[in-house]
Amino acid sequence: MGQDPGADSTTVTEPRGPEEIRQDIQSTRHELGDTVAALAYKADVKARTREKVSGAKQSVAHKKDEVVGKAKQASPDAAAGAAAQASEKARRNPLALAAAGAFLAGVLVGRSSNR
Repeated sequence: MGQDPGADSTTVTEPRGPEEIRQDIQSTRHELGDTVAALAYKADVKARTREKVSGAKQSVAHKKDEVVGKAKQASPDAAAGAAAQASEKARRNPLALAAAGAFLAGVLVGRSSNR
């Protein structure tokens, strides 16, 4: 109410030089490039899935090696047979191993995001 209807509420700044404008344009281009890269990554579900499966495979393989090592220390004869059997099953059916790894990764991601 007490303001002149023609009054502008924005602050008037001094005119900027061409170099400042160029720097702003360069900065905006850089930010836009980062945004496009992030959106492209989010849109590439297939590649992200492959990354997660690969990570899950590595995690499962690491856990398998860890468990096999512990089992061999516990009882070498029985553990060696079980480890060989588990390794053979994993070699015969890598898809099941990958699925189990993906499930495990999902559980771990779910647990960590709930914290």
